[in-house]
Amino acid sequence: MQISFTLNAKPVTLDVEPATLVTELLREHLNLTGTHIGCDTSQCGACVVHLDGLAVKSCTLLAPALQGKSLVTIEGLQGAPGSNQLHPMQEAFRQHHGLQCGFCTPGMVMSAIALAHAKAALTEAEVRRGLEGNICRCTGYQNIVLAVMAGTAAMHGAGSGE
Repeated sequence: MQISFTLNAKPVTLDVEPATLVTELLREHLNLTGTHIGCDTSQCGACVVHLDGLAVKSCTLLAPALQGKSLVTIEGLQGAPGSNQLHPMQEAFRQHHGLQCGFCTPGMVMSAIALAHAKAALTEAEVRRGLEGNICRCTGYQNIVLAVMAGTAAMHGAGSGE
């Protein structure tokens, strides 16, 4: 079947099998490998993307659900082409050492941005609750929490977003 949607601010139309998962579509058909597959059961959060502004786990979402919608992946957060500018949340993760191996980081960042869009100032408890669907096997989460709080402040202080 043919679907049309916006991917990282660009219109896309392509043919897909109805049973194609969004993670498969992104990684195998569109070569956007920033969205990771960690569990295929919606448990780990490594596959979080934004669909019409909402954080969703793409490993359990079928490609036809994208029809007419707007999808943003971790690749869609970069600044102007060739600028190598990080999104404020990505920069906060870098500055606050909110990653180790990096496998969970794209999903953490996408979830964190959704949290920051929902509320301009987050407490540590709100960040921890908001990231419950994201698993990191390397860190103790403390630096991730600090990064999310700093990234949220930067997003709202600078007036930037996605």
